[in-house]
Amino acid sequence: MVAEKEDREDESLAIDRPVLVTERLVLRRPRDSDIPALAALADNRHVAEMLARMPHPYGEAEARAFLAMAANRRAGAVYALTLAGTGSFIGCAGLNVTDRGLELGYWIGEPFWRQGFATEAAHALVDLAFDATAINVLHASCRVINPASRRVIHKCGFQYAGQGMMHSQVAGQVPIERYRLDRRTWASLRNWARS
Repeated sequence: MVAEKEDREDESLAIDRPVLVTERLVLRRPRDSDIPALAALADNRHVAEMLARMPHPYGEAEARAFLAMAANRRAGAVYALTLAGTGSFIGCAGLNVTDRGLELGYWIGEPFWRQGFATEAAHALVDLAFDATAINVLHASCRVINPASRRVIHKCGFQYAGQGMMHSQVAGQVPIERYRLDRRTWASLRNWARS
């Protein structure tokens, strides 16, 4: 019986939206043609240290494994972030199923930092999470030493929910800050932004 319950939960968090378009980005499913850029941008210790599941060094084999995982995912969503004008790959973002529920995640390649791309992608994914699923709360977290990610999370309306620990493949056990955004707050922020 447990397996049936887990299948239903995964089904309710399945998101079938292959492409999202924002002002400057196209979020689409990762594909084989992304492998060279993915491997080049992800092979950066500064990026990997902020994430739980990204190894370092990161090469073509890791990029292929990531694509296979993304293709076989039954719940949530994984996107390659690309520039709208050129199609250049700049990072990844997604909605991941965790023990707490659906969680927003993202990373941007270092050459593209401080240009607002993470915030733009995060806004699109927050809207997708609440539009495409029946969740009442969306989660996010960041390392306590990552003020840039914290700013992205705050700009999306998330509220501080406490601290915890995360196991990073690169940095080991590290402290994180947890955030949450409930459906009611999201809806009020969207209405306010439109007026």
